[in-house]
Amino acid sequence: MSYIRFRQHYLHISYLVLGLLEFGVLFVVFSLLTAVLSTIGVAHNPVEQGIPGGLLFAFILSCGTLAMGGYLSMVHESLPSLFFRTLVAYCLVGGIGLTLLYSVLPAVDPGSTNLLWAVLIASVSVVAIRLAFLRIVDSDQLVRRVAILGAGEHAAALLDEYQKNLRALGIRIVGCIPDTEHAVVPENQLFPIPYDLYSFCKSNRISEIVVVQQDRRRVENSYLATPELMECKLRGIAVTNGIDFYERELKKAKLDLVHPSWIVFSDGFKPSKTRSFTKRLLDLVISLSLMVIMFPFIVLTALAIFLETGRPILYSQNRVGMMGREFRIYKFRSMRQDAEKDGKARWASANDSRVTRVGAFIRNTRLDELPQLYNVIKGEMSIVGPRPERPEFVSELKEKVPFYDTRHYVKPGLMGWAQLKYPYGASVDDARGKLEFDLYYSKNHSLLMDLLIMIQTVEVILLGKGVR
Repeated sequence: MSYIRFRQHYLHISYLVLGLLEFGVLFVVFSLLTAVLSTIGVAHNPVEQGIPGGLLFAFILSCGTLAMGGYLSMVHESLPSLFFRTLVAYCLVGGIGLTLLYSVLPAVDPGSTNLLWAVLIASVSVVAIRLAFLRIVDSDQLVRRVAILGAGEHAAALLDEYQKNLRALGIRIVGCIPDTEHAVVPENQLFPIPYDLYSFCKSNRISEIVVVQQDRRRVENSYLATPELMECKLRGIAVTNGIDFYERELKKAKLDLVHPSWIVFSDGFKPSKTRSFTKRLLDLVISLSLMVIMFPFIVLTALAIFLETGRPILYSQNRVGMMGREFRIYKFRSMRQDAEKDGKARWASANDSRVTRVGAFIRNTRLDELPQLYNVIKGEMSIVGPRPERPEFVSELKEKVPFYDTRHYVKPGLMGWAQLKYPYGASVDDARGKLEFDLYYSKNHSLLMDLLIMIQTVEVILLGKGVR
């Protein structure tokens, strides 16, 4: 078992161990640097700075790593890219967080020069830790080897997603075991049909079988029937359903594998009055606080729009909210006044000519979304949830995308899981891809998940991801 489950979420032990190691390194770097500087008379109050200061320093920079996607991206990135991402996480995101912290708790502030040295030494140390950890945990000796049972279109899709996105720390999909004579998967990724499934798994060091068959009703008649899978599971080899594997590793519900019984009987999709009340309270606190903090940017954005293209400054649209109820959403206008002069709703496109220069900037920085804080205060939206869609598009998507209406059983939000994981949606296919992440959120959402989404949205804003 290479993961644990906490409040519906799969947490991979390797990433948890790495996070704890990095936290320890950050604490030690700050504490040792403070101790050294205090001995030469540069720092003051070493006890107060060294322990509480070290813990706060490590916590803020660890949040910066989460915000910039430092853990999940490390498997795919080159050394320069990894080091640059770490510097951005520590110097920019962490730097802003530490500046705000030290303005409230000046006693733990080591000084700007000392802080700069601490951040630089921490960056080098953490990158070295990650490279060593990656080499050990992702080695052929320790990696979890996974075989797919099935060789049809679903299995081919899983292999494709594994190669593009799924490649995670400590896991390898080593190939597919065909269950019928017809196979879509390329021949070089196929195993021969085994005579004894358990012996095959032992000889190939397979620790998990993922069942991804085109038609689950054919299992009894396939080359590898249920008794063989039962034997493997009873003898210590994990057997996992395809949709559960997607949920665990890619944090989404693969729409091709979703069926009504999964929604009805799965351990999820559970409303909670206590969670709803707490979430509503947090929505009010966060939205009112953001209104105050962002007020200067609200004024400057309104002024820039007025100077470039005049009135109106705000733009409103009907959107579909919780339980299918329509409401009026507000944004700063980022397009020309005649963007939809014929009254027909259109998807936004890449390099959309309707977007103004000011509009392009406020879209990249998400400043155009600030008026939606009013929708949050009114209770029509939440800080975190699926992004609300226009009624004209919802009517079309409900006909073309299965289970599309399930996203309307949770309150829409300013930021969402699909926004983090999927590019900007501007077509039926994009809506289908986003729904897979919205389904995952609807099934597993919690206050912890909302907090993680808020932290990770920092990367989306800083890098301008998913903007058109």
